[in-house]
Amino acid sequence: MPETTILGLQPGDVFVHRNIANIISPTDINTSAVIEYAVAHLKVRHVVLCGHSSCGGAAAALSDSRVGGVLDTWLTPLKAVRYQNAEELAAIRDDHSRGIRIAEMNVEQGVRVLMSNWTVKEAVSDRGLQVHGCLFDIASGRIRDLGIGTDAVSRSNGMPGDEVVRGRHAMLVFRDGNATMGAR
Repeated sequence: MPETTILGLQPGDVFVHRNIANIISPTDINTSAVIEYAVAHLKVRHVVLCGHSSCGGAAAALSDSRVGGVLDTWLTPLKAVRYQNAEELAAIRDDHSRGIRIAEMNVEQGVRVLMSNWTVKEAVSDRGLQVHGCLFDIASGRIRDLGIGTDAVSRSNGMPGDEVVRGRHAMLVFRDGNATMGAR
């Protein structure tokens, strides 16, 4: 799903980096370059790491089968998330729900990696960069804020207020564990 469609935005309203299973690896030079460019040079005000339901990468990570080729290597961090949370994931009997949960865990892990990135850390400290982790439900078209990232830090400090990501034609609002969209 194109982010402009999901958010009701126009091309150029958001700067996007995509990869299989939205894995944020500190050793991936491509992702690191995108983060540095967006944060240090474009001076974006918000970084949104958004996973989604029905993720093929999540399903592959939950499987004991090989995908093949470089994809098995690429999915290694997500497989690690699976093994680190094996007990919780095994307790979820429904395959769809288990897939959603590992996608959430992957976003959580990705946000941790983002929050430890020097460029991101400096921008959070120096100019208030906001980092959000959320999950897009393909069936309903809703985005759910997972309450992780800088918003989680604000909540733990008891600081009130909505986090708003504004485009030219729409906005994304993070409020009390939910994310909503609105057109201008």
